[in-house]
Amino acid sequence: MRFKPFFLTIATALVLAASSVIAMAQMTQISGKVMLKQADGSEAPVAGAQIDIYRTDIKWETRIKTDKRGSYQHAGIPFVGTYTIVVSAPGARPSFLTDIRFSARPINDFSLDPGDGTRPTLEQVKTMGAPAAAGGGNKGGVSAPPAESKEDKARREESLRKNKVVEEGNKKITEGNEVVSRTFKAGNDALGATPPRYDEAITHFREGLAARADEPALLTNLSEALRRRGVQVYNIAIKSTDNDAKLQGFEAAKKDWTEAAQAASKAVETVNAASSTGGVGANQGISNQNKLAAINTRALAMRLVATKVDQSQAQAALTANQAMIEAELDPAIKTKLKGETLQMLFDAGASDLVIAEAQKALTENPDSPDANRIMGLALYATGDKSKYQQAANHLQRYVDKALDTDPLKASTKDALEYLKTAENIKPEKTTPARTGSGRRRP
Repeated sequence: MRFKPFFLTIATALVLAASSVIAMAQMTQISGKVMLKQADGSEAPVAGAQIDIYRTDIKWETRIKTDKRGSYQHAGIPFVGTYTIVVSAPGARPSFLTDIRFSARPINDFSLDPGDGTRPTLEQVKTMGAPAAAGGGNKGGVSAPPAESKEDKARREESLRKNKVVEEGNKKITEGNEVVSRTFKAGNDALGATPPRYDEAITHFREGLAARADEPALLTNLSEALRRRGVQVYNIAIKSTDNDAKLQGFEAAKKDWTEAAQAASKAVETVNAASSTGGVGANQGISNQNKLAAINTRALAMRLVATKVDQSQAQAALTANQAMIEAELDPAIKTKLKGETLQMLFDAGASDLVIAEAQKALTENPDSPDANRIMGLALYATGDKSKYQQAANHLQRYVDKALDTDPLKASTKDALEYLKTAENIKPEKTTPARTGSGRRRP
């Protein structure tokens, strides 16, 4: 049978779901503690101390307070910029630090002297100047922060190390996003050209997947390009009069179809994994589109694998096609896909599967032209003459129900004529009983 160069078009748009940059790339976490000097020389934590944080390279500010242990923490501070921290509390002199870069110094502790509890503004702090170094006096009536301890230094260095890891990871994500976006567009342009440039499209999609191996849209489009290139190569090979060229073409097509099925299957696994772990979030719509496109593309590729590459894959192809049918919402398209799936199983030589699936279809709709035709052919293909009468009955029912424009009607009539003349089998006039209410379902 000639392999025709046209296929079901996937209506779902393939939307690129580029990975987001990690949130920590834009924000950093700061922390510290506030202590109040006591008359005996000891220090006590200050609960409810006011921490005013001002960004001084642009207008930005935020305010937090210490907990009962005198500790404070803020995870939503912009990573870049210079800052001033002003600390105040009842019964204490305020303290402040200026020109702080949290990217270099995320941990800042304060030791306050007893005082009147004033809370200076940023403008007042600017007139006071920087606080005196540890061990010196106080400037402008403001307590100086203590010198950095070994423990604080270790915490600061560890925070810097983590920030560096985040920055490097973000850089890779950003670069990956750029590669994926560029190759996705370039590959789609080549795939959608007239005529399509399959080799070019495949090269672009492979480049994108080298940057991000689990990008479902790239995997799906790679599968589509490989499948369609395989069809093109196969049809050229059929026409070739050179046996070596013909065989080489067939093998190249089989290789493309096998890889197409693998790519689409990985795309389905990726979107399913993201859904199961709740990883789609705000991209739920994109994820749904990618999932539907991957399911459809996998089914189309698996049809070719089962019928042209490896007939032992018929069950896997059936499963893939059933997923596509289940995802389809249009009843007319569902019916069409069911018929195509039965034809695929028949072409794959999976007699047990095709008879079982055809019987399911006939139970649902006894007048189904596709199910009657495939059931008749499958029963005849068993070679069991005791089943020829059933085969003839189903083939006749197909002829009775199929439209005259059905391209397979003429060949089915020929098959019926053969059964009549060669096997002396005449179709019986039967009216199959319907199940349930008798209503046809899509």
